[in-house]
Amino acid sequence: MLASHPDMAAKLRVLLRETAREAGLAALAYFRAGQATRADVWSKAGGSPVTEADIALDRLIAERLRDAMPEAGWLSEETADDPARLSKSLVFVVDPIDGTRAFMQGGSDWAISIALLCDGAPLAAILHAPALGVTYEAQRGRGALRNGEPLPLRAAAASAHGPMRVAGPAMLTKRLLPSFGAIDVVPKIPSLALRLARVADGTLDVGIASANAHDWDIAASDLILSEVGAALTGLSGERPGFNRPSPVHSPLVASPGALHPRVLDALAEGATA
Repeated sequence: MLASHPDMAAKLRVLLRETAREAGLAALAYFRAGQATRADVWSKAGGSPVTEADIALDRLIAERLRDAMPEAGWLSEETADDPARLSKSLVFVVDPIDGTRAFMQGGSDWAISIALLCDGAPLAAILHAPALGVTYEAQRGRGALRNGEPLPLRAAAASAHGPMRVAGPAMLTKRLLPSFGAIDVVPKIPSLALRLARVADGTLDVGIASANAHDWDIAASDLILSEVGAALTGLSGERPGFNRPSPVHSPLVASPGALHPRVLDALAEGATA
């Protein structure tokens, strides 16, 4: 397997890292902190925004990764879906700009998200937030890094002596109140990938996603979370599956491993309160 060969695994990490950084530099050419983007903006079918930067990054990332690993399938937010990916063991899952609205408006919470799946599960991942100067990396069975430094295991809430720090839609976060009492609901994090990754690094204790997250929103963060002992599941505790015919997911919650069952119970109880 790719991950079990040290030389191939090392080359894969370098490939993802260099690709994400090159894409980050390209994105910054369109980005203006605190101001509207230089990029042209239009609406996709369904009304969600897309910019010329999204498309340019998608093409750049595809060229780098597909040239290096032509045997791999491809799933990206900005590329028409090709069902041929379903027959592939290896599949790249890409969101060239996760948090497009923040990018458009000059906010910093957007990221380039790249994961490589092997037989439907994330094998390697990078999440690069160039406007923040933050990069997360993970490889299955080899831990996760933030800006090159290993992330420690997350067994419990980082805010054990204060309110839990929670990010997510109000209709779901409020369900935690009956069980946990006061919680610290942080301002909206436009990038779902970053919202989840911040549970991995201890910035947040709980990250929640409403229905309609896609593989490209969560695959990289899923691996980063699992490599630090945190969990990402549906509200009933089921692990997300990847590279299925539909890449759409039901609501999801991320939290440290030991805390996760309590969070799931609280969400269930809060739904009936």
